[in-house]
Formats: sequence, C-alpha cells, structure tokens
Amino acid sequence: MINPKKIYDLLIDYGQTNTPVEEIIIGLTWTLCKAEGIGLCMSPGIPTRTLSWSGTLVNQPMQELSSWLRSWDAYQATVAMAGINAIINHNSPLQQEAIALPGATSANLSVFEHFLPQLQGKQVSVIGRYPGLKQYEQQMNINVIELNPTPGDFPATASEYLLPESDWVFLTATSIPNKTFPRLVELSRDATVVLMGPTLPWLREFADFGINYLAGVTVSNSTALRQTVAEGGGVRIFETGVQYHLLSLG
Repeated sequence: MINPKKIYDLLIDYGQTNTPVEEIIIGLTWTLCKAEGIGLCMSPGIPTRTLSWSGTLVNQPMQELSSWLRSWDAYQATVAMAGINAIINHNSPLQQEAIALPGATSANLSVFEHFLPQLQGKQVSVIGRYPGLKQYEQQMNINVIELNPTPGDFPATASEYLLPESDWVFLTATSIPNKTFPRLVELSRDATVVLMGPTLPWLREFADFGINYLAGVTVSNSTALRQTVAEGGGVRIFETGVQYHLLSLG
C-alpha cells in the first residue's frame, strides 16, 4: 500500500491546470466549485463571519488554488478539494463504469443499503454520522465515529481502537481535506474499505491506498444542485441534483 499521505501530492498534481475558476459557493453543508465541471466538498461547519480572500477566487487558474489542499485552514482546504473535484470528475471515465444506486429509504443511505446483505453480523465502522443511519443499527454491529460526536457516537480518538478490529469501514471522503485520511486508511488496512460521499474524487489510484470501493456522486441536475447548495441544503442534494454511484476497485 502506498503511503496514504501521498494522496495530497496526487490530487494537487491533478489540479495543476490553467482552467479558470468560474464560481465558488460556500454553502452551509456543501461547497461547490464550477470550473471544467462541477466539484463538491463538504463545508467545514466552522463558524466564521468573513473570509479574507472572498471576492478574489473567480478567474483564478485552478493551479493557484489546488495547493490549498495542504492548508490547515479548513476553508482553504475545502475550496481546493471542490476545485480539484471539478477537474477530476469532469474528465473521469470511472463515472461511466460505476453502477447507479437506487434510492433507499433516504437517498443518502443508498450505499449502506446496497451493502447491507454483506454486513450482517460483521463489525462495521462508519466515519461520520449519516442522517438516518440509526435504522441499520439492529442489523449489524455498527460503530459511528465522529469528529463532533452526538450521543451514541464514538469520538475520533476511538478510531485507533475500533478500525483495526473492523471487517468493513465506510470512510467519508471529507477525511481528505480535513487531513484524517492517512491515519484512518492505515488503521483500516485489514478491513474492506468504502470511500464515499459527494467529496469523492473519481480516481482509480485509490486502490493503491487500500480502498476497495468508491461510492461517489454524479451530477444529474447542475442548476438544481447549485440552488440547493446556495440555499444551505444538506442531504437534499440527493433529491435535486446528484445520485450515488458505486465502483469496485478490486
């Protein structure tokens, strides 16, 4: 397995293009970048009144922003991830190879519903609390690990103990911009790992980092997606503008 920290070199290399940024929207839940295509990244959720660089990003070449992926400023890293996704996902052939996942009880849960028969009786760890996930807790041994845990969740430090004992790990792609990806992947080396979420870059190279499945989104309605992001939408993007697709890297 390649050193997981190399993911940042790989992604920034993909962002080395003169393609200009056409638009950035930093919504309550999602950040959207329009460049060659549309890229998403989960917004940081960190309260702030202003960003010093606001009003300066449109027409910047992507290569000027892609290096922000290494930044410890959560908003800079988020913008960079959305921008890199706008480049990668617009050109990636993997979206055509991936299978569309039918909507579950809630469309944002369709990945879990797809794998449910394989998860029965398994030790499952999920990085991030997905709305509605609680309905599956009677059908599998599930541990939800959260940076900001709510009652019933495990704190981030529990990853050190739970992931090495897990059969399956569902890892949010937001772990890339928030810099937890390298350690979480190392801890999950003995598990089947699903890298998932709208933040996902569609890259086959993730197999080299120990990822078994990619579960990302394709944009079905860019106008509705933009409006939903701008109006503070969360899982509603699955109803208006994106659909989950799944690809095995095995």
